[in-house]
Amino acid sequence: MMSKRSVTIDDLHSVKLVADPNISPDGSRIAYVVTTVDKEANGYRSALWMASADGGAEPFQFTGGHAKDANPRWSPDGAHLAFLSNRNETNQIYVMAADGGEAWQVTSGPNAVSEFTWSPDSQSFVFVTKIEPEEKPESDTKVISTLRHKFDGEGFWDGNHRHIFRVGIQGGDPDQLTDGDWDSTQPTLAPDGSQLSFVSNRSDDRNSNSKSDVWVMDIPDGEPARVTPEDGVYGAPAWSPDGSRLAYAGNPVVEPYGPTTLADLYVWEPESDEHRRLLVNLDREPGNSAISDSRYGVPAAFPTWTSDGNAVLSLLSDSGSIHVYTCPMDGQPQPFSEGARDIQSFTRANDGTVVFAASTFSNPTEVFVVSPNGTETRITHTNDRFLEDVELGEIEEVHYESDPGVQVHGWLVKPPNLNPDAKYPAIIQIHGGPHGMYGVGFFHEMQVLAGRGYVVLMTNPRGSTGYGQEWVAGTLSDWGGADYRDVVAGVPFLESLSYVDPERVGITGGSYGGYITNWAIGQTDRFKAAVTMRSTCNRLSLYGTSDLNAMYNDWEFGGSPYDNAAFYLERSPLTYVKNMRTPLLILHSENDLRCPISQGEELFVALKKMGQEVEFVRFPDESHGLSRAGQPVHRVERLERICGWFDKYL
Repeated sequence: MMSKRSVTIDDLHSVKLVADPNISPDGSRIAYVVTTVDKEANGYRSALWMASADGGAEPFQFTGGHAKDANPRWSPDGAHLAFLSNRNETNQIYVMAADGGEAWQVTSGPNAVSEFTWSPDSQSFVFVTKIEPEEKPESDTKVISTLRHKFDGEGFWDGNHRHIFRVGIQGGDPDQLTDGDWDSTQPTLAPDGSQLSFVSNRSDDRNSNSKSDVWVMDIPDGEPARVTPEDGVYGAPAWSPDGSRLAYAGNPVVEPYGPTTLADLYVWEPESDEHRRLLVNLDREPGNSAISDSRYGVPAAFPTWTSDGNAVLSLLSDSGSIHVYTCPMDGQPQPFSEGARDIQSFTRANDGTVVFAASTFSNPTEVFVVSPNGTETRITHTNDRFLEDVELGEIEEVHYESDPGVQVHGWLVKPPNLNPDAKYPAIIQIHGGPHGMYGVGFFHEMQVLAGRGYVVLMTNPRGSTGYGQEWVAGTLSDWGGADYRDVVAGVPFLESLSYVDPERVGITGGSYGGYITNWAIGQTDRFKAAVTMRSTCNRLSLYGTSDLNAMYNDWEFGGSPYDNAAFYLERSPLTYVKNMRTPLLILHSENDLRCPISQGEELFVALKKMGQEVEFVRFPDESHGLSRAGQPVHRVERLERICGWFDKYL
């Protein structure tokens, strides 16, 4: 028997990314997506796969080629499977018979289709795409007149809005259902096909806020009516089986918690105009807010009704785990499954069979089925061969004290075959957000570091999701306060472990995690090395250069910098650059519009002027999401530079 090896950086090419399982209406078959890294093309390929829901047959690849086929969706009658594919450059809708055969292209507009759904009679689709301008601009200059004018990963706004169209299953000219100086997205049709629900921000100041509302209209040409109160972020509408009610998710953006107000699941009854809250006593938010580098093509989360209309199924994030919960109209929500797992999406058949995609610390994402009687079956074993070859680091769930009485939750990732009598260097990892969380899913980067001999502490400080309202709001007007204390309290915790060398502790994080990394090395010299990624250092200059900061930072920092400049500077790591003595590696993407590369430039120049040990690495043609979906060659180099820096200084 061959000995196992540790996980390596090059295993980025080995892990196959499973996502988006959809079960056929009769509960017999599952279509899902497998994405692989194409090393030669420096990109990704996605194909549809098919499996039997009873696990009795070996899954097989359903589509092939060099394109990205994704978003498989069964027709309500089960006769066809539709999906999105970029096989002709831009994502368009394709359809094929449920039993296989040649797929035909349904849409062919100049712009990509971003989302679609079947009509109840299986004869047409409603879909979302950008409106093509009547006249092409003659100049290539950008004329900007709105506060919201760019978005990371997309670039500068081209002035064209997304709207909803309808097209027959055989294609042809689509009918436009929505219009106006706003986007209309997330279309869903009532069970009788007579009404369309969708999401749109039509507020008067829509270009300077991040609000969204659920709307309903009779089709084809009814007047849209707003369902939600125009005071927050609402979306993911889902009609009840009889069409009498509409479920949706969201939250108001109001005092005292602003955008950190926990989202809820709502059920709207048109006759009474009542909006019933289903999670009011749970203190957890719907959806999956976990962060991972081993996902690709995870669909947006929508609530799903039970066949009798008495409950709604939804993902909920709780202390690092994500489960499907059954949320009854009256009563307490209950998890559909148990254990530490990261469920990323699910669908439900007419007979109540549920299929979901889930991963754990020790297993990348696979597909599972829960029968109506509650029996769970694992359907796929896509990454078994990879796991047979590697020795993963052991994971230990931990809690440690920060402020008196405050317990911080996290996980230790230990080197494989750890020798308790040895002394290992340690690294504290800080997630982005801050309103996200480290979860219990597979994380390639953490296993790479553990495989190189590091003890990794993944921590969820105040500001993280999954721990209730007060915890997630813990950073409001206090970035670098309680959250920093939660992170730095990890140092004495690590020092208390007999196998950790207290003289070799590093720190790293990306986005908000990069902010805290920068902040920490300006407040303490307890870290021997640091790596900051896609970070911020100057909250004053960031406000006017980021794609989103002007939309929400007033809540996070107690007002705008024009009214509160002193506080913005007080909580900017750059203010404390003269205190920074820790060797720092700065990694930044040149096309990052969320935390622009100027933030990395400012910090690099300041540290060089101070004569400190610093290195600045710029990744061309990459956005804020480099670590999760960037070019594979750059993702590999990023990990090589992180490991190289810590190897040098720890």
